[in-house]
Amino acid sequence: MKQCCSKEIITCDKVPPAIGPYSVGVKISHLAFISGQLGFDPETAVLVEGGVEAETHQALKNLRAILESAGSSLDNVVKTTVFLMDMGDFAKVNAIYAEYFTQNPPARSAVQVSALPKGGLVEIEAIVHMPQEHKEGPCC
Repeated sequence: MKQCCSKEIITCDKVPPAIGPYSVGVKISHLAFISGQLGFDPETAVLVEGGVEAETHQALKNLRAILESAGSSLDNVVKTTVFLMDMGDFAKVNAIYAEYFTQNPPARSAVQVSALPKGGLVEIEAIVHMPQEHKEGPCC
């Protein structure tokens, strides 16, 4: 019998594999923590061409694919963190971000960093509320 508070690893064959010793996502109870997604093309595992706009679209598509494989959606995201190589790109990233979170957007932080893996320009991680069926008995 599976415990509702046990840690579950989220996998997704529609995004490139993790580039290190980590999972693309972890679910525990009613929350999921999705690792930062870069603008990697799922078929080539290479950053998409087209600058920060193209990378932002792809990062959000990758995030959406992971959530869908876990039985959720962008509608259930409660918090994101956006890592930018250049805060001067904030307006461009914000406009694209708004296309994916159209109603009741999640809480968000945006920070400029000195470097991202593989030379990426933007990375987006998320915390997600995972809808669950009601289970009898105590649960965390």
